[in-house]
Amino acid sequence: MNRHRIAVIGAGMASAPHARSLLDLRDRVEVAGVYSPSAARRGVFAERFPLPTTGDLDALLADPGIDSALVLTPPRTHLPLIERLAAAGKHILVEKPVEADTSRAEAAVAACARAGVTLAVVLQHRFRPASRALAARLAAGDLGEVATGSLTVRWWRPQSYYDEPGRGTMERDGGGVLMTQAIHMLDLFLSLTPPVREVTAFAVTSAVHRMETEDTVAGALRFANGAIAAVDATTTSYPGFPERIEIVGTRGTALLAAGKLDLFFADGRRETVGEDVATGGGADPMAFAHDAHRAVLAEFLDALDTGGTPSNSGHAALRVHYLIDALLESSRCRVPVVPRA
Repeated sequence: MNRHRIAVIGAGMASAPHARSLLDLRDRVEVAGVYSPSAARRGVFAERFPLPTTGDLDALLADPGIDSALVLTPPRTHLPLIERLAAAGKHILVEKPVEADTSRAEAAVAACARAGVTLAVVLQHRFRPASRALAARLAAGDLGEVATGSLTVRWWRPQSYYDEPGRGTMERDGGGVLMTQAIHMLDLFLSLTPPVREVTAFAVTSAVHRMETEDTVAGALRFANGAIAAVDATTTSYPGFPERIEIVGTRGTALLAAGKLDLFFADGRRETVGEDVATGGGADPMAFAHDAHRAVLAEFLDALDTGGTPSNSGHAALRVHYLIDALLESSRCRVPVVPRA
């Protein structure tokens, strides 16, 4: 395997699990530089992680020895960075979401396709061992046909979280609980269930928070096979509870919660995979292990080595953008909506 040289763009709060993952995989990847325009932020990062920092983005882009980049900046900045990186021939792993709105996300995906570079998105919940185990059991037909299901993300964010400049705004984040918190579980749910054909939802800003975008969503999905499922997402549930997916099949039920999978088969058998883990659902959004981030990075490097397509490619990530758009449009218009495919 090649040892890749990667540029990291962004040294804020979201950089910690990525820095730990890069250090874990140092035999496969070398960090050429961690860029931030803020000297203070570079200093804080350097105190925590033994990785080189830089204030010169142009030098990273111009370095022909750097073959890839990890983009960890706010969503609204992703498109211009991805366009510049793609034009420079760099493969890209970008923090979710692809961009702050769907048209910009599509433009980012298109830019990478034109340049012939790989684009992958950090949607790490697919990479937990329990999630992978459930995907395998569903693919094998062990639970039968999907009959119904539910997705629950009942997290907590204090008002101080949204008081930080740009938090929960359309201008910076592109949305609220769906785009910033529930996107991981929505992406995972889409990867496990039949295609979504119809969406009905209510999205509101509750009395708990002062913010521009939604902090609570209740929705219903109808799948291509006629099954239905419920979506429940909020950042108002103090002190924050583990996210949860339930999938009911014709041969049994799967309950995936906080990294632990319980399987209940109709013939009386029961199996458990994984264990309870911290999820970042409470006041500290970074209170979780970095194992899944490391798996995301490893798959990205595998794709670069083999020329394959990551499971969390830019094209695949557009599906969750289309679902979020449909949930919010249904709430605005008070009608069922067919998501884009």
